[in-house]
Amino acid sequence: MKALAIAATGMNAQQTNLEVIANNIANINTTGFKRARAEFSDLLYQVDRLQGVPNRANSSLVPEGVSIGLGVKTSAVRNVHVQGGLTSTGNKFDLALTGNGWFQIEGADGQTLYTRAGSFNTNATGQLVTVDGFPVQPAINVPADAVEVIVNKSGQVFARLDGQVDLQDLGQLTLASFANEAGLAPLGDNLFQETPASGAANIGVPGDLGYATVQQGYLENSNVDPVKEITELISAQRAYEMNSKVIQAADEMAAVVSKNIR
Repeated sequence: MKALAIAATGMNAQQTNLEVIANNIANINTTGFKRARAEFSDLLYQVDRLQGVPNRANSSLVPEGVSIGLGVKTSAVRNVHVQGGLTSTGNKFDLALTGNGWFQIEGADGQTLYTRAGSFNTNATGQLVTVDGFPVQPAINVPADAVEVIVNKSGQVFARLDGQVDLQDLGQLTLASFANEAGLAPLGDNLFQETPASGAANIGVPGDLGYATVQQGYLENSNVDPVKEITELISAQRAYEMNSKVIQAADEMAAVVSKNIR
């Protein structure tokens, strides 16, 4: 009985959906986190009768055929790169992006990675780094005697040194954008990696056309909506239960047939 296998694919799909929702809820307070959405597509169809063929010789065409679907599969788990809300932190090294773009980070192997989590700090040498110690690109080095650090909306970084009135220019932050942000590969630790699906990174200056502006002293929140996730959770649970009911019904029908044969 094909209904058993079909319902089993539905249960597997909803289990994947539940795992995606669980990860969204777990990261509801993760800085710069982008919620994911499971997407599904139907499987192949078993065709018992084709539409559009003659019913018999020199007869009219069959308007509708008989095609029986064989279930569902997970086609993608898409990260939804929608702007999250901003929270004021008062930390001069916390930077948030308003609009399109990604901070560039130098990974452990020297490869350029990308993040929306601007919870930065300085390391022992004064270089601007992530919470995991990965350097921000282009490199920004803050002098040890800096009493004030200013980052404007265009990503220019200035420092006021002890005993000086004029600001010292420390460098210019740049942002990366992609033709297909959904194609970026999530690596964990709020980092994403370029892939052939995302396309090559386009580098620009904050505030330019198509690029975000920088907000100093703020962090971008997760874009997870608790109400939406709970709604999706209930929907996934109900779909899982319905597929299990199909399996139960198919099993009972098969039992009836077995009894009649005996």
